[in-house]
Amino acid sequence: MEPLKQRCAGILLHITSLPGKYENGDLGAEAYHFVEFLRDAGISVWQTLPLGVPHGDGSPYQCLSAHAGNPNLIDIKWLEQKKWLPINARCDACNEPNCEAKSCLITKAFAGFKNLASVTDQDDFKQFCLKQAFWLDDFALFMALRAEFSQTCWNQWPETLKQRCPQAIQESRQRLKFTLEKIQFEQYVFFKQWLELKEFAAQQGVLLFGDIPIFVSYDSVDVWSNREVFKLDADGEMSVVAGVPPDYFSATGQRWGNPHYNWEYLQADGFKWWLQRMQTQLELFDIVRIDHFRGLEAAWEIPATEATAIKGEWVLAPGAGLLQAIQDEFGDMPLVAEDLGIITPEVDALRANFKLPGMKILQFAFGDTAKNPYLPHNYEHNSVVYTGTHDNDTSLGWYNGLTDIEKHKVHIALGSPAMGMPCALIQAAFASVANLAIIPMQDVLSLGTESRMNIPGTINGNWQWRFSWEQLSDDKATWLADLTRLFNR
Repeated sequence: MEPLKQRCAGILLHITSLPGKYENGDLGAEAYHFVEFLRDAGISVWQTLPLGVPHGDGSPYQCLSAHAGNPNLIDIKWLEQKKWLPINARCDACNEPNCEAKSCLITKAFAGFKNLASVTDQDDFKQFCLKQAFWLDDFALFMALRAEFSQTCWNQWPETLKQRCPQAIQESRQRLKFTLEKIQFEQYVFFKQWLELKEFAAQQGVLLFGDIPIFVSYDSVDVWSNREVFKLDADGEMSVVAGVPPDYFSATGQRWGNPHYNWEYLQADGFKWWLQRMQTQLELFDIVRIDHFRGLEAAWEIPATEATAIKGEWVLAPGAGLLQAIQDEFGDMPLVAEDLGIITPEVDALRANFKLPGMKILQFAFGDTAKNPYLPHNYEHNSVVYTGTHDNDTSLGWYNGLTDIEKHKVHIALGSPAMGMPCALIQAAFASVANLAIIPMQDVLSLGTESRMNIPGTINGNWQWRFSWEQLSDDKATWLADLTRLFNR
């Protein structure tokens, strides 16, 4: 199946939004149940947000590694089935009585793995560590040191570790040997569980669609261990940071605070760091979205001293060279370009030259002229249509916030549908010529603003939404299956 070249439909739901016992959804039974729901609904694509290890704010777009998976997504039952963890185990390694924290249980499972795992599993773990050593060794050390220094950013560590002096690095590897192996074990389990889910999804006719944030967090192993890849001074500090200028989402723009790439170095090195990053993502996913694709043509550089993104400048990037290198390395690219925001003819040309589908957002379609590029009659086949994204309000919340005049324009454009919102918008997405139509799960469930995933430019209260199966009526899968058949998806 080639989802970017034929008509099909998908649902956007991050793993953390699945139901379950723990503080966020994971790769356990609920994930498999969701795949079965997708199969029954005729939906062939499951899109998630990035799977990385987030910082304290929980954002999957600001992670501690471009490669590592979030251990909080690990399924504890899987560890019990492997018999590395006793059923209904409690932690005996911390001071909390009857602790069931996932991190503590994984630590206990690691001890069980070392003592009880078969030779085959032990060898499999060793092979994983060897295969992923190009990122895993530094990641394990970074996480161990970060814990040792109270989760502070690497630029606040002792100078010898901040500057990665070989002797200090070697001493740390020896001193923290057990912790490093435990962190490697977490990643081994995550990758095993994810790839098992991916295989099951494929058996059900469902492809997994991932997301690459174009920039990485300054407080990450990527910057600490690959300093030459980024625009940093001799002390490792940033003089410019990434973001976007004022736009639809924010009057002051968005100051993301990520470091910019040293593209001159990357070009001279054959884009090795990017190719390794893409290698990991193409192992995990069937399709990958490049978030903020326009940054591959030119990126908004903001002086690090500025509190907002208003004062900045566009700086050119060698996107054509990078995409060509990716194509040369991996062949046909199952990539989607997130081309929202301020898009220039140069950005459109870059996307078109590599035949990458762009994104169409129906919530952006109404209110100005018939030439609005987000109106369905202006789509091209090689595109992905969404009712809204994780950064938008839910479609019901968006619609409820419109004036009566704005609602009338929506009704006229959609043919005065009797079915109401958000069903009318979902049907418009399915009926469009776009090859792939993606619907956020909140819209499938007809939920309002209280269920949105993220408000750009804010820190608190995001990335926490979860659904429950009680919200999903029995006829919803039937309705979606009818839509996929009606519109040949």
